Amino acid sequence: MTESPQGTAVQTPGPAAPRGRRGRRAVDVPDLVARARDGEARAVARLISLVEDASPAVREVAAALAPHTGRAQVVGLTGSPGVGKSTTTTALVRAYRARGLRVGVLAVDPSSPFSGGALLGDRVRMQDHAGDAGVYIRSMASRGHLGGLAWATPQALRVLDAAGCDVVLVETVGVGQSELEIASLADTTLVLLAPGMGDGIQAAKAGILEVADVLVVNKADRDGADQTVRDLRYTLSLGGRHELAGAWRPPIRRTVAASDTGIDALVDTIAEHRDWLASSGEGHRRRAVRAAREIEAIALAGLRERMGDVRGSAALGTLAEQVVAGETDPFRAADALLAQL
Repeated sequence: MTESPQGTAVQTPGPAAPRGRRGRRAVDVPDLVARARDGEARAVARLISLVEDASPAVREVAAALAPHTGRAQVVGLTGSPGVGKSTTTTALVRAYRARGLRVGVLAVDPSSPFSGGALLGDRVRMQDHAGDAGVYIRSMASRGHLGGLAWATPQALRVLDAAGCDVVLVETVGVGQSELEIASLADTTLVLLAPGMGDGIQAAKAGILEVADVLVVNKADRDGADQTVRDLRYTLSLGGRHELAGAWRPPIRRTVAASDTGIDALVDTIAEHRDWLASSGEGHRRRAVRAAREIEAIALAGLRERMGDVRGSAALGTLAEQVVAGETDPFRAADALLAQL
């Protein structure tokens, strides 16, 4: 991890270190949090690294951040590879900065299944903002985590929130229809599509429209943009959660992110959705659901760690032999194993 002179974080590509191995030197968490809240990019980078590496200090970090979170608007961007997520993210950063807002970006890149490292290309593509102290950009490797996000993304969001970011943009890996985890993490989810890629038909499949708060037809200057919009309107007319009384109906916005066309209108639409979240109570409900899922994920991670301690143990071996011999069944054996944790 290095920092540019202006304060934008740059993560150096390379193999991912085993979780928990880095960050074991003495860490002054209160000092790091104080410096991060003052806008020091190096402190923000250090806090995110502690979270990403599952440092022993991560619990202290979470406790120190808690009183300072809950203000930032989290906007997720998802869609198939090639629709222009990075270009749109860059354009949104430009638009928000023009409005005087501090912006954080978490760009998640897929990890190599062999080395565990990532190219972190999003960080390379967002060099336009490298000299802006009001922008913090962090690329994160997914490290095999499914759903389009890195496993540490929720806590990294907390760091950027506490560091004073008004808006945090989360750009997902771009893996298609399985990339739906962002909907449980973002306040507003943008689903990007592009003409000529069959995205109008893809959007009709289960899951894609269900997670969208705003549908964005990017590269709208290309042939086929009108047809993509028509396909989306037709699919929305078939019903879904947006048809419930008082529900938000996802608007369709056209953009050409490469030239900033339609980006200001998209920012206005995101603001309208935030107002609706506040007035309808849906915003609080989403954040409560998000917190519940985060608690559950942490609890399950702790349980998996404890389960790892029994692998190869005498108790597990004895239970396995009993199952093979027909003396018990796997469910009772699992209950017995859990009782020993």
